[in-house]
Formats: sequence, C-alpha cells, structure tokens
Amino acid sequence: MKRVLVTGANGFVGRVLCETLTQSGFSVRAALRSDRPVAAAAAERIVIGEIGAATDWARALEGVDCVAHLAARAHVLGGPPASAGAYFETNERGTQRLASEAARAGVRRLVYLSSIKVNGEETPGRPFTAADEPQPQDAYAVSKWLGEKHLSEVAAASRMEAVVVRSPLVYGPGVRANFLRLLRWVDREIPLPLGAIHNMRSLVSVWNLCDFLGNVLTNSTAPGHIWMVSDGADMSTPELMRRLARAMNRRARLFPVPVRALSLCAGLVGKQAEVARLSGSLSVDIAPARERLGWSPPVSPDEGFARTVTWYLQGGRQIAR
Repeated sequence: MKRVLVTGANGFVGRVLCETLTQSGFSVRAALRSDRPVAAAAAERIVIGEIGAATDWARALEGVDCVAHLAARAHVLGGPPASAGAYFETNERGTQRLASEAARAGVRRLVYLSSIKVNGEETPGRPFTAADEPQPQDAYAVSKWLGEKHLSEVAAASRMEAVVVRSPLVYGPGVRANFLRLLRWVDREIPLPLGAIHNMRSLVSVWNLCDFLGNVLTNSTAPGHIWMVSDGADMSTPELMRRLARAMNRRARLFPVPVRALSLCAGLVGKQAEVARLSGSLSVDIAPARERLGWSPPVSPDEGFARTVTWYLQGGRQIAR
C-alpha cells in the first residue's frame, strides 16, 4: 500500500482527492494548516501550519512514497496588489521548500496541481497545450509558474519524479467565485445579455480532476511532463448556463447583445474584466492525456453539473447570498 501525502487536504479539491485515493487503496496522510475544522478522509492527519519558505515538512514526509501538492494561495478576483507577496511565499517558495524536503526524504514522486492561468488568460484561436510558451498575467499565475520551475529543478538534481498538472476552472460541491455566481443567476432566472457569446471554455469537475491526479500519481508515463486536464467537452458560456438550467429545472433567460457592445457598456460601469471572462475563450488540449496516459474523464459534464446543482440546492445557496 502506497502512502501519499496530500497538501491542502481540507480544501475544495483536497477533500475529494483524499476520499478518492483512500478508495483506490492508498494510505492517505493529510497535511493541514490547522486541526479545525477537519473534513479530509485520511488515515493520518498532520498539522503543518502555513506553507512557505520555512515550513517544517519532516514529520509529514516521513515514510511517504508520493506527494499530491494541492495547497496554494488562491487567486482572488479583484484582490489588492499588496497580496502579491503572499502568492509568491506560498505558491513559489512554499513549493520549492516542499520539493527540496521531499527529495531529501526519499519521496519517489511529487504531483503539483498548477493552473491553466500559467499559459495565459485567453486561448489564441486553439486550445492551450503543454508545449505553449507560458504567458502568466498576474501574481497568482506567475507564482504558480515559478513553483513549476522550482519543482522541475529539484527533480532534475535528484531521483524524485515530478509531475505538473495544469487545471482550468474546477467545479463541484463547495465551488466559489464565478461558477457559484453562474449558479445563482440561473437559479434566479435573471435575464442576461449573453446570448450572442460564441466562446469556448474548458472546465473540469472535481471528480474528474481527482481521478486524473490518482492516475498521474502512479502512471509510469506521467513523470517529467506537464499535463492538461478537463472534462473533455468544451462549451460556450451560454451552453454552460443552459446545461446548468436543465439540471436545476430552470430557464436560462439569455438574450443576444453583440459582445463588442457588451464590453463597451461593461467598461462604463467598471465590469469589463468580468465580461471578458464570460465572453473569452480558454480551452485546453487533453489529447496527450488520453493517448499517452490512457485516461478519459469518468464523469460526464452533465453528471458533474447535476451533482453540483444538487449541492447548490441543498445548501450552496446560502454561500451565494
């Protein structure tokens, strides 16, 4: 039985990953920032405090075969510029420290959950691939990219294997930010001027992401590469809202307004960035994962939406208020 250390084990993705790995036969050790609240389904739990350049990983890494590094300083839309230092302390220097300590402890493989934002904010007419030149646009994305680079450097100088996974927007029970906002709009049947948007977005459910992470923790083909992951069915913002509406038994009340006019109006009220996220394309190519890892998303988008809507209707509404 392999022992895996999961950082960020009490987070949105971490809780599902701990359960997924436990069910797959791993012995899971959860690395937690604090001992309350504890939701991770793990055989062992170790409090490591804040993650940064000085984190003590000795106890957490003892006897560990592999690491799934999920913990990160999350990107906050509209966050103050002063928060940039926190991104670099956790996502860059914290990852560098963990990678160095893991290699020293004899860990065989470290899987790092990065972000598609390392590639950029919008796809240039085709899906992003791992071979594309990184174009991170903000402190969060730059810090994740630097974390990737530090991990690769440590792996190159040691026997530890490194795997990087770049994920698009993750949804599922507990989702926040833009996806939760879409759920609220659909739930309230708010008329929205989004019907003329013809973009293409990649998403990944937390179940598909965790299944993929389980794959690359053991797959002999995974090390030394950057992998893209998604549900495998890209869609426009209007199509996403229509599917969420069907799952919620609501109407998606969308009317067409040209995107240029929408952007101009949004600029007048300081919402241009929000409209850009709703109208822009951001997709990833998962063909290499399918072909080289033999992986396919086990949960369809509609099933993922249905599960997420069930969570929302049973309690997620309270978060959205």
